[in-house]
Amino acid sequence: MTPAPRVSVLLPCRDAAATLDESLSSIVAQTFASIQIIAVDDGSSDGTPELLAEWARRDARLESVRTPPRGIVAALNAAAGSARGEVLARMDADDIADPRRFERQMAFLDANPGLVACGTGIRYIPREAVRDGARRYEEWINSVVSPDEMERDLFVECPIPHPSLMVRRQAFEQIGGYRDEGWPEDYDLILRLWDAGHRFGKVAEVLLEWRERPDRLSRTDGRYGEDAFRRCKARFLERRIAGRSVVVWGAGPVGKSFARALQSEGQTVAAFVDLDRRKIGQTIHGAPVVHPSAIGEFREAYVVAAVGSPEARAEIRASLQAEAFREPQDCCAVA
Repeated sequence: MTPAPRVSVLLPCRDAAATLDESLSSIVAQTFASIQIIAVDDGSSDGTPELLAEWARRDARLESVRTPPRGIVAALNAAAGSARGEVLARMDADDIADPRRFERQMAFLDANPGLVACGTGIRYIPREAVRDGARRYEEWINSVVSPDEMERDLFVECPIPHPSLMVRRQAFEQIGGYRDEGWPEDYDLILRLWDAGHRFGKVAEVLLEWRERPDRLSRTDGRYGEDAFRRCKARFLERRIAGRSVVVWGAGPVGKSFARALQSEGQTVAAFVDLDRRKIGQTIHGAPVVHPSAIGEFREAYVVAAVGSPEARAEIRASLQAEAFREPQDCCAVA
């Protein structure tokens, strides 16, 4: 009997002929060789099926599955359904893994049995296509590394770049795999792992080159838009809020939008906090706007710092800490 691989790589593909060779080359060149590669061709109309067939002939570790075009969630679950490894690793057909990626991540998981998942640092490519927003995201996501940092910033952005994800298969199956809820399937998976009481970390090395392109799903599909992210965050924040009313620190566009999302989930917004004296004393979405000096009047509430600027976020965190609000038990940052 051939021993089961330790890692099963989930590789969804659709019309990926232009980049697939480079991506697969980076997978088969991994220094960690105990892998199974499950490539699901999600209804490609280009040369993807032929390329996968050729790669399967060259490397017995690759299994190619062809399906009608059903979308990324179905493709990922189809791949996971054929997985034999104890750990599932994500990879996209247009990204490039450092040769040491799987070795480093498996060593990390083996050394941290209390963690169920981990990611790595990323670098967007090609650099000439990377805009300022993506560069800021790259810098942020590479700075959030420890389990505590990842839990703290869980509702700012997804703290694990999905193409770098490794997750223990048992935990993945226990929460039901991927699902399509009208928001990002990768963030939904991480939040459900957290909601089930699991923790995760990150290998603090750049081990994945993440391709930036204008036709990425995250750029073109409404499921990855700002409103979808807000709805997703508001749904899962309930566990932290734990029945308390909410104070939204930030009465600008981010705060107002997040308050609406929380109210749609049945949460009560008790107040907004803002420094703008023109807003103080007004009512937004049925809640008063108060000065930061009044935050002590809302000690029974849960405070969300809903601002877009990292600098403003840091200032609010410092103010809340000075007032003895604990993060994440009593407050957290959202974006």
